[in-house]
Amino acid sequence: MSYPLTAIISDLHGNRPALEVCLADAAERGVARYVCLGDVVGYGAEPRACLDAVMTRCVSAPTEPGPGGEPLLPGLCLKGNHEEALLFTAEDFNPKARAAIEWTRDEIGRDPSRADAYWDYLGELDAVQRDQVAMFAHGSPRDPVREYVVPRDIKDRRKMDGLFAAMDRDVCFIGHSHMPSVLFIDGSYFVPRGDASEHGPYDLGLESSRAIVNVGSVGQPRDQDPRLSYVLFDGSAVTFVRLEYDHQAAATAIRQIPDLPDFLADRLAAGR
Repeated sequence: MSYPLTAIISDLHGNRPALEVCLADAAERGVARYVCLGDVVGYGAEPRACLDAVMTRCVSAPTEPGPGGEPLLPGLCLKGNHEEALLFTAEDFNPKARAAIEWTRDEIGRDPSRADAYWDYLGELDAVQRDQVAMFAHGSPRDPVREYVVPRDIKDRRKMDGLFAAMDRDVCFIGHSHMPSVLFIDGSYFVPRGDASEHGPYDLGLESSRAIVNVGSVGQPRDQDPRLSYVLFDGSAVTFVRLEYDHQAAATAIRQIPDLPDFLADRLAAGR
């Protein structure tokens, strides 16, 4: 079975400098398809730029060319909890996250020529999607928008049994916690650590196993590593990619907006 080399990205959070580095790296690697697991917006200062990038790549008919100038294969984007809050309410968000959503809602309307396109795109996002090999969700396979899955959950057998029972593919890719990892049905797990820019490829053994892969975050890493994180998937193996980007530029852009808390800028340098 042929499976296109796919870049799986998540939690961009309005961080244009990080997203640009990520997409340039993926193109250099010959990626043929892009999947975004949600939270394109929220926290960061450039949600419209991130939406524009996703809307040209992570759609059923991408308008960006592939690495050789050929058309990209159909991709997809999911609804994250920040898109859901943007569309409905952020009442259950903490005050800093809620302030960012309220500012983002106004920011999306600042370009009248694009505002309707943004809102139409956001309103049509699904919470979960699948292809012939993988399931894709923002949070978890049983609660696609809001449930967090972190590496320590591997010790919670009841939770893991529930997560794997909700899967209808042998692998499910998730984001939301911003912490990259692979959790296997047999209780083993893998967390990419160290200074290397590339971890893998690691064969998931899908012929005899099942796995949940958290791809980490492009725009706001939280594993004490400020480098952006995304995953390459070829249908059987995953490669975690960690890349430096100008987080100072992303932080400065946040600090220049009075309605965005400085905390959202400060955390970028610490990866938390």
